Amino acid sequence: MRCRRHAVFDTVVIVGVGLIGGSLALGLKKHQLAQRVIGISRTPDTLIQAQQRGVIDVGATRLEAETAAAADLIFLATPLGAFPAVFRQLAHLPLKQSCIITDGGSAKQFVIDAVQQAFGTVPPNLVPAHPIAGKELSGVAAAEADLYVDHRVIITPTEMTDKQMCARVADMWRALGACVETMSPQFHDEVFAATSHLPHLLAYLLVDLLNEHPELGDVFQYTAGGFRDFTRIASSDPTMWRDIALYNHAAIAKWLKNYRAELDKVIQAVEAQDEQQLFHLFAGAKAARDQHIVRKQKT
Repeated sequence: MRCRRHAVFDTVVIVGVGLIGGSLALGLKKHQLAQRVIGISRTPDTLIQAQQRGVIDVGATRLEAETAAAADLIFLATPLGAFPAVFRQLAHLPLKQSCIITDGGSAKQFVIDAVQQAFGTVPPNLVPAHPIAGKELSGVAAAEADLYVDHRVIITPTEMTDKQMCARVADMWRALGACVETMSPQFHDEVFAATSHLPHLLAYLLVDLLNEHPELGDVFQYTAGGFRDFTRIASSDPTMWRDIALYNHAAIAKWLKNYRAELDKVIQAVEAQDEQQLFHLFAGAKAARDQHIVRKQKT
């Protein structure tokens, strides 16, 4: 799903030059959607690497007033825990009225609440967004220009969000090859707690479980494709996932409890050697996955 219009920005400021922010920067450069990309990172080595790779044009360890005043779009791509401090800083910087503030955070209600606390209101130039693209690798070294191609980007506008600014952000993502959808922040947080946050936590837990049982010896040498596929995402950035668990905690806890209830049923079926219930579970899950995931991948 691509858009014919291209959202061209003179100056884009990316706060957090890792996988998500770095990939956006590379995509903007590849498609000539930004005249200048400025990267902000507290780690000087990250900025050096980003400039060497051509990810950013200019790097800085803080967002200064002069940089903020020049920005046409500011994209937050730090771990969620850093968002409140960045928003408090932005609230006291001389931003242009036309400057769009957007982000790649995974817990949208938290982002909106943090903005409201910093600004005293939710400004119309805030366009909350969440690109549903990533990989188990992190950091600017893993950034790639085509990361967002054929991936969804969810935009969760508030009642105050300027419609034209929202459209410009949507156009930008479409120009990078993404499929853009809009939903409420609350629905976003519920859906992705179930489909993204829960699987990541389960992957971390499974690896940790085996790692905590030395009586199994070097158990990881016996893992095959199924284990590697299931736990691949346990190599994701732990800081990012700690913050997601903290700041979408209500929805994640709900789905962990739902999973625990299903796990209890499986334990009972295994202990009872209930072949009918086990087959019903496995066959139903296979049919659902084949219908909703496998067939869509083939089309």
